[in-house]
Amino acid sequence: MVLMVGVDVHKDTHTAVVVDQLGVRRAQRRVQATDAGHLELLAWVQGVGEEFAVAAGPEIEWAVEDCRHVSLRLERALLAAGQRVRRVPPKLMAGARSSAREFGKSDPIDATAIARAALREPDLPLAEHTPASRELKLLVDHREHLVAERTAMICRLRWHLHELDPELERSIPARGLDKPTRLAWLAEHLPAAHPGLVGELAAELVGDIAARTTRIRALEREIARRVAVLAPQLLELPGCGPLSAAKLLAETARPGRFRSEACFAMHAGVAPIPASSGRTDRHRLARGGNRQLNAALHRIALTQTRLPESLGRAYYDKRRARGDRHNDALRALKRRLARVVFNLLRQTEPTPTPAAA
Repeated sequence: MVLMVGVDVHKDTHTAVVVDQLGVRRAQRRVQATDAGHLELLAWVQGVGEEFAVAAGPEIEWAVEDCRHVSLRLERALLAAGQRVRRVPPKLMAGARSSAREFGKSDPIDATAIARAALREPDLPLAEHTPASRELKLLVDHREHLVAERTAMICRLRWHLHELDPELERSIPARGLDKPTRLAWLAEHLPAAHPGLVGELAAELVGDIAARTTRIRALEREIARRVAVLAPQLLELPGCGPLSAAKLLAETARPGRFRSEACFAMHAGVAPIPASSGRTDRHRLARGGNRQLNAALHRIALTQTRLPESLGRAYYDKRRARGDRHNDALRALKRRLARVVFNLLRQTEPTPTPAAA
């Protein structure tokens, strides 16, 4: 017997439901979302496994709703205990919940839907992060948060500059308020030329933007250094810079958790979805998958189409010559790039050490 443990995660509590391979609910339990609660949950599941004569290893799997900030600590505790954990996208639960005989919504109902969705979709990728990819993801996410904060500050600063002097605001290029030289000039110019509260607020924003820019550039250097060590082969791919390579490494985690490059392409949302009917044989755009991976592949594809001598440009031109529109040819190039990137990422995994005889 194989048991699937579905977990509905919340900030304060986690509710777990154990179902068998037929989707029949066998047991349920709620624990606190703390380290002690995680250990209690592990011990309880092992007890349930012994009750049904199921090994605690490969015959028990965990299915956790994909709510990263809420489920992260639980996933790390389970992985540290040697458990197999699968992330279930919330959209997969809707069908499992609507087809159940039990109506309504509660934590046990949601946990049961999560477990049944994982049983229905056995190819869901495992929740795994190597220490290096985890740290890289933290750095990449932190940089993106700082960039978003800086963008909001720049927008507010532009309105203050427009109020102070429309000509001054128009003289600054659209992407010119993150340049250290221009920020230094504004910091010196604003207090003297525009006294008053608006000028003070604008000068304060200039200082905040300069501080964010300094930190963002330091993060970019650190990310580039780590990528050069972890996956230098990615940097040799035309159109793939350090930030795109870091995004690929951080979002993929361990490439071996995907069964094949086709599974990786589906996870990235670049595998075309069949939309055929009768005599019509066609595919449509996939709007699901990991949008961060999709965006990284999209940036690489766009860059390659602008490089005359690249293989990506040659493939794009070939698809266009066959009658594909620009978007169709670009999607085909992204699918091809997914195969290339997956094979490059596989090179980053350490070779398994043979077991002793």
